[in-house]
Amino acid sequence: MESQDKYRVALLSSYALALHGFETLIPSPIPWLRLGLSNIVTLVTLYQYGMKPALMVTLIRVVLGSLFLGTFLGPAFFLSLGGGLAGAFSMGIVITLFPGLFSPLGLSLIGALFHNTAQLFIAYLFFIQRIDAIILVAPVLIAAGTLTGAINGIAARYLVIEIQKADRESPSPMTGT
Repeated sequence: MESQDKYRVALLSSYALALHGFETLIPSPIPWLRLGLSNIVTLVTLYQYGMKPALMVTLIRVVLGSLFLGTFLGPAFFLSLGGGLAGAFSMGIVITLFPGLFSPLGLSLIGALFHNTAQLFIAYLFFIQRIDAIILVAPVLIAAGTLTGAINGIAARYLVIEIQKADRESPSPMTGT
């Protein structure tokens, strides 16, 4: 990874961490439900720089966020790690295999589905081990994930458009035009 790429990943990770921290201040109607605002940064990173930087941003955000919140290596950490990586990886695979086919909204919905599915699988495998409990909570989690995934996808779409517009309007460092 080039030096400039490392700085981009670090900066984008700090944005994701800031959104993650801000999100903890927002009251939640359901204790374990989050808006996933930091996933906006992951999606923008994916569009602008590719799958590897998006996975790095997700990993850094989950690890540092859990350290700051005191949840490192607890259930919330593993659920966040599994969900975050599954969501970012699924979006990265889709955008790699089908470039231009899905908008940020479509990719965000795919990421939300894989994120929630991974969390349900991890919860079953390591914590709950009762399929009836998973089946009971799955529709609520997937419905909430679809809603937040749509909102995050719309936000990411506008950010990607603005970033691309700013890139087109900024002068080239080589030519000055």
